[in-house]
Amino acid sequence: MTSSNEPPSRAAGILLHPTSLPGAWGSGDFGFEAEHFLDWAAEAGFSLWQILPVGPPAAGRSPYTCFSAFAIDPMLISIDRLVADQLLNPEDIQPYRSEPGDACDWRQATETRSLLLRTAFQRFRQSPERWQDELDRFSNDPLQKPWLEDWCLFAALRRALGASGWWTWEAGLAQRSPQALEAARREHQEALEFERFLQLTAHRHWAQVRKAAGDRGIRILGDLPIYVAHDSADIWAHPDLFELDDQGLPTRVAGVPPDYFSEDGQLWGNPLYRWDVIEDQGFDWWIDRLRTNLSISDFVRLDHFRAFAGYWVVEADAETARDGHWSDGPGEKLFQAFARAVGEPLPLVAEDLGDISEDVHQLRESTGLPCMRVLQFGFEPINSEHAPHRLREDTLLYTGTHDNDTTLGWYQSADDHTRNLVRCYAGGNDDTAVDDLIRLAYTSVARWAVLPMQDILALGSEARFNTPGVAEGNWGWRLKTLPDPGLTGKFRWLAEISGRLKST
Repeated sequence: MTSSNEPPSRAAGILLHPTSLPGAWGSGDFGFEAEHFLDWAAEAGFSLWQILPVGPPAAGRSPYTCFSAFAIDPMLISIDRLVADQLLNPEDIQPYRSEPGDACDWRQATETRSLLLRTAFQRFRQSPERWQDELDRFSNDPLQKPWLEDWCLFAALRRALGASGWWTWEAGLAQRSPQALEAARREHQEALEFERFLQLTAHRHWAQVRKAAGDRGIRILGDLPIYVAHDSADIWAHPDLFELDDQGLPTRVAGVPPDYFSEDGQLWGNPLYRWDVIEDQGFDWWIDRLRTNLSISDFVRLDHFRAFAGYWVVEADAETARDGHWSDGPGEKLFQAFARAVGEPLPLVAEDLGDISEDVHQLRESTGLPCMRVLQFGFEPINSEHAPHRLREDTLLYTGTHDNDTTLGWYQSADDHTRNLVRCYAGGNDDTAVDDLIRLAYTSVARWAVLPMQDILALGSEARFNTPGVAEGNWGWRLKTLPDPGLTGKFRWLAEISGRLKST
């Protein structure tokens, strides 16, 4: 019998973050448009939906820098589902609708959603007999209980005290004196109820989307960033697990050395883990984190997998990541703990892009995780490990990821030599380059072929989702409408002839 953790043998997938879905509320969410997208995806032969992290993002709206490694971003709550829940009335929402698919205006979307969520919360409080049992079950769920109260108090205090980091709060709160925490809970009782309501609602709405995916034969690939933000509930609640000084400031921080994306490397600034302490505690925090992620997805992509073998260490006062050094990660011991907790095969994918050394390859082999390859890297040079003829079956092959330019943008900006390689390798021309690369992905030996929605639509650089190392202008691209039904047959046929069409 096949394990529930067992990945599909061959599949086609779409990379699309929920914020990029169309809709009338300034950014995509867990609403009915997600179900319409899933209808289209299933009809087009896709059986995998990859999303980015869904936590509450910090400055810059990056889903890889969140205020919590466990909570869901309340801005993903569906306004339309709140109407269906009878927590909002049609007249409550009518003045705030925007044009479906407008580019994300984060400030306006946040203001509108916050106002409507407050209204919904007041209705929620007026009907305790309807919701209390569900709220109690959610709050006491073994998956939610380890993080929920810390997150609710952290979020309530941030609202009350402003946007300054937790280490700037008065000493009792910053250092989590039991007396100060108890006083804060009493003072901010209604705010805590609001945060619990938001998490219950976000999880309930996502559960509806996930059920819709399962009903259509589509599995969800989630995303787990290895690091957490300094200003997060996780580090505030568990400072002993991170490299911090007595004031709660990081002593050394995360990044990556110079690579394809940046000649100075990338200085992420996240506090590093104290892996010795985490191991002494049986990796419990990491196991809780994995289980929580697996409660909202079928599989999880481990972002920056290489850091589990060895990670780049940068002094906290450094201006760039160039002068860091490597340090050993937890290695196989962490994955052995994962296997004991969630079973085997591990429902994980290794994001092993970038500066990869032999110890990283060995760790991935020993854990049995599929790897990632990117076609855009397969022509630089042509015999790169990303080239189709160099691939192995245990691979997720992408035309590009959320960090790449779109395939059309990449091709149009490539030099003459690279474009000539693509034409010769794929047998097409400048006008067919995107379709040619998609066909290469589908017909490759790779287990999963994953396409960003921008490549499905053959969009140019104007639709790029993220540019690493650039602080502004990212994460805002959205679909104006769902893909034209005319594309359905094209992709379904590709899935069928390449053995990626899920049998029904």
